[in-house]
Amino acid sequence: MRISCVQMDMHLGNSQYNFDHAELLVRQAAKEARPDVIVLPETWNVGFFPEDPAAGADCDGVRTKAVFGALSKELGVNIVAGSVANRRQDGCYNTAYVFDRTGACIAEYDKTHLFAPMGEDRRFQKGQYLCLFSLEGRRCGLIICYDIRFPELTRTMALKGMDLLFVVSQWPQQRIAHLQILSQARAIENQMFLALCNSCGTAGRTRYGGRSAVIDPWGAVLAEAGTEEEILTAEADFSVIEGIRGSINVFQDRRPELYQLQQTM
Repeated sequence: MRISCVQMDMHLGNSQYNFDHAELLVRQAAKEARPDVIVLPETWNVGFFPEDPAAGADCDGVRTKAVFGALSKELGVNIVAGSVANRRQDGCYNTAYVFDRTGACIAEYDKTHLFAPMGEDRRFQKGQYLCLFSLEGRRCGLIICYDIRFPELTRTMALKGMDLLFVVSQWPQQRIAHLQILSQARAIENQMFLALCNSCGTAGRTRYGGRSAVIDPWGAVLAEAGTEEEILTAEADFSVIEGIRGSINVFQDRRPELYQLQQTM
C-alpha cells in the first residue's frame, strides 16, 4: 500500500483558506505520488485551535463529506481526511473522516482523549467509540494526536486485527521527540504499520513540529518529513507483518489474566 501524508501548514481560524489549501495539497499528492491513501492532519479546517473553534467548524461533517467524498471519487484514491472541528447539536467535536476510492465515507471518529493542558476538554466533547475500517483489503484504525499516549486504546484495536494505524495530529515542536518515540513504540508493540500525519507552522504562540512518518512493524522509519509543509510518501509491504508475528508472537504470549487497567493509586 502506497501512503502519502500531507504535512499541512494551516491558517488559524480561516476555514475557507484551509479547505482550499487542503484540496490543493491532496490533488498535488495524487498527481505526483500516485498513492493508494492520502492522509491529512488533525483539525486542519481551523487549526489547533482558535478561541472559539465552533465558529469556523464544519456542521456535522457536511462540508468535509461533500468536498472529500467528491475528491476521493474524482481522483480514485482513499482519503483519510484528518480531523476537523465539527459542530453538532450537543457541542463541538474533533472528528475524523475516511473516504474510499468510490467517495463513500466508510469511517468516522470523534477524538476520545482531549488534551486538557491546552483546554481542549473545555471546548470539545469526548468521543465514545473506536475507529476500525478496511482499506485495500487491510484492517486499519485511526486515532487523533493525544490518543497515542494511551497504549490501551491502540492495543484494543490491534486485538481486533488491525494491520495499519493512522495517527493524525497537531503535535507541538516542543514535545516532538515524544511523538516520534510513541509512534515507534505503538508500531513495535502491536506489530503493525503506522502512518503519522502531523501539522507544521505556527498557530498563536504554538509552533507545530511536523516530522510526519511511516513506520514499519519493526519500528523502522520508512520515511520521515522535516519541519515544513511537505508531502511524504512511503510503501507499506504487509508481508512484513506475517513474518514478525510468526517469529515473535506477542499476541499469543499475552497474559491478560494478570493485567489490571483500573487505576489504584
